[in-house]
Amino acid sequence: MHFFSGTTHAKIDDKGRFVLPQHIRHGFVEAGELRFSIGLGLGGCLTIYKRSVIEGIVQRFQKKQHIAKYQPFFTTFFSTLHQTTCDKLGRTSIPGFLKDSVGIEKEIVIAGVLNKVEIWSKEAYEKNLQMLIQGDGLGKMTEEAFALLGEEEDAPLKKITADDLAGVFS
Repeated sequence: MHFFSGTTHAKIDDKGRFVLPQHIRHGFVEAGELRFSIGLGLGGCLTIYKRSVIEGIVQRFQKKQHIAKYQPFFTTFFSTLHQTTCDKLGRTSIPGFLKDSVGIEKEIVIAGVLNKVEIWSKEAYEKNLQMLIQGDGLGKMTEEAFALLGEEEDAPLKKITADDLAGVFS
């Protein structure tokens, strides 16, 4: 099972391109093809999705596309989703409207997050990271996130407490 993790810094060139690291590119190869989609993410980033993830999203959303309250979401999500690949040097382009919408200028942080990759402006990523680390937010959020694992019926886990995680983020 493949998942994305870790962070890498990159620079955007004058044509709006950046080099997607090779270890990340390998995670997007499916059926021998390097294809992925870049779109708006949560919290002020862009998100890169594997082709199979987008296909699954499309299949599930197609059944619900006529529910009026979700129409603005569907329009925004799919109209800003850009299907792309990398050139021979591993560069990929970020459409200008996507860069502008999340404030990306010259430097980015590429963050692996399970089945997707997030692209953050360097400033936004560092600001969010510092806010989490400096407050009590990271400890509480970590405890709550690990508690989600115990909610699955087929994989019961002991409830993880803040004390269990005390040394993880200190």
